[in-house]
Amino acid sequence: MTNTELILNMLAEASTKDISQAINPKNFKESQKVAQQGGNVAKVALKELEDKTGKKVVTSISAKTLLENKKRKE
Repeated sequence: MTNTELILNMLAEASTKDISQAINPKNFKESQKVAQQGGNVAKVALKELEDKTGKKVVTSISAKTLLENKKRKE
């Protein structure tokens, strides 16, 4: 997982929290809608970044894989 992927994940989580605090969902269905809205904020940022750079930001490599590869090199 790249730094950009981590940042986008943090953006989705922070956006979801902020939207949740503003809307104060009353049940699970409303909470789901808030989570989708928070995720959409990160999705828009991801698409914008990919459009500007012309390359994919999200990789198939997980953080665990990166750590394992780093340990092997040491």
